[in-house]
Amino acid sequence: MRPDGVWRTSSRSGSNGECVEVAGFADAVGVRDSKDRQGAELGFRPESWTRFVAAARAGRFDTRP
Repeated sequence: MRPDGVWRTSSRSGSNGECVEVAGFADAVGVRDSKDRQGAELGFRPESWTRFVAAARAGRFDTRP
């Protein structure tokens, strides 16, 4: 994630309108709901976000058997 503050829609977002946007900042990664861009934003330390993405890619949050 580049620290430029530009919001990007997740490449895993579907066409059903339930999208997540992320943005890299100098000291944090921001996450927000693309349907509510004026709403709440979550902020994560870059190292925490990296660990989360790695765990998601590894399937640690999959709920299907």
